[in-house]
Amino acid sequence: MGIKRLNELIETYKDYPKEGIEFKDVLGILQDPNVFKELILKMSSSQIIKNAEAIISIDARGFIFGSAISLQVSKPMIVARKPGKLPGELLEKNYSLEYGENALSIQKKALQKYSSYAIVDDLLATGGTVNCVSKILENNNKEVTGVIVVVELMKLEGKLKLDYPIESFITF
Repeated sequence: MGIKRLNELIETYKDYPKEGIEFKDVLGILQDPNVFKELILKMSSSQIIKNAEAIISIDARGFIFGSAISLQVSKPMIVARKPGKLPGELLEKNYSLEYGENALSIQKKALQKYSSYAIVDDLLATGGTVNCVSKILENNNKEVTGVIVVVELMKLEGKLKLDYPIESFITF
């Protein structure tokens, strides 16, 4: 899998979800099983994943990549979801996006067994979403081994706001 092929499968939608945003859609990768498989194998071989006891995936596209990695490396996957999507006692935090505000929740019970986590998502932009998850983890005495994303939007400098290793496979 070359970076060129991976890049070809990522479509850009201008002015989505609001004017001025260039949305990078990674779902084309899923339509090419060979590229998807090779990407998951590369992501799974990361030291960030190897150093973690569990994987935490971010709603919603992060679930796709996180679950495939979890299956590949035989590590548990925990989910960070948007408000109103999880039952039970929750750990919640609000955060800012480049186009608004949101919040994420993690089931408190899901974090009890593990102390170190790799955060998996489809894209790193401003770093707000990943920072939200890392703060929930850190506030509960959990370690973040790093972040793995498919796409990183360099001009938004999200990486500069995070204090742990970041791996991305495509940069814009």
